[in-house]
Amino acid sequence: MLLKNLHGKRIILASQSPRRQELVKGLELEPVIVSREVDESYPEHIQGTDVAAYVTRKKAEAYLPELKENDVLITGDTVVLLGNRIFEKPQSVAEAKEMLRALSGNTHTVASGIAVTTLAQGIRVEVDTCEVTFIDLSDALIDHYIAAYKPFDKAGSYGVQDLMGFAGVERIHGSYYTVMGLPTLPLFRLLESIEADAID
Repeated sequence: MLLKNLHGKRIILASQSPRRQELVKGLELEPVIVSREVDESYPEHIQGTDVAAYVTRKKAEAYLPELKENDVLITGDTVVLLGNRIFEKPQSVAEAKEMLRALSGNTHTVASGIAVTTLAQGIRVEVDTCEVTFIDLSDALIDHYIAAYKPFDKAGSYGVQDLMGFAGVERIHGSYYTVMGLPTLPLFRLLESIEADAID
């Protein structure tokens, strides 16, 4: 394990997302996976990338009472922003189609929040953003994608790591992993600083 400061600590990932699990394991960690229903609503005055930060912190707060001294909790949230519109997870086929048609031919922002929480340091949240440009998506691609990939667990109705990323994304400016839903570099830095911050 590269992060020697985490030796003896229990790493908890509060997510059932196989994408987030894969990315955390890519940092040479073997997290314990936990998941519970957390209200992801947010006040109307919170907008843009602040939504990802707010919901990420809210998820951490839900687990905080159960944390033990050596626990390190990881939580995250991702939103897709097109101008002032916030695209979260679609609730229906019609909503998924509407989202993808809106994203078609446009550049949007993906904001992924990440939080690392310990009893000693509390909740620390960072948000990373990435610009994603779509080609003009055909109705055939949109209809096939929704039917075959059922992107109802994905903000903005798509996954960059599957067919829509392969056939629909023209370019990305920023971290690919942020678009996947977990900004690995900010997470690594937060984890790396746990021991140092505790000593200060």
